[in-house]
Amino acid sequence: MTIRTPEAKVKIKLKEHLRRSGVYYFMPVQTGYGAPGLDFYVCFVGEFHAYETKARGAKLTPRQEVIAQQITAAGGHVYVVILDDDGELEFKRYVAGQGPQPRRLRRS
Repeated sequence: MTIRTPEAKVKIKLKEHLRRSGVYYFMPVQTGYGAPGLDFYVCFVGEFHAYETKARGAKLTPRQEVIAQQITAAGGHVYVVILDDDGELEFKRYVAGQGPQPRRLRRS
């Protein structure tokens, strides 16, 4: 029996969504070397997106806040991704100085 954390469940669902969408994505492995980062980096329609997956109610750490601010200052888009009550992905766009702002994923 595999026990998965709430955050791991979000990552699995997000990977499935990204694969179906045909976007390029990369998940860096944090080893303590190099610059810290967020969970996913995505190229979508010529734009740079970064996704940080969280369990419901969890917030970005102070370090993740700094990284999110750096990405948005450089023109990228940052989203905090959780699962809603129905187990569907919910993307909250990060706005520097305001934190994550709600935005629902539209089903196609």
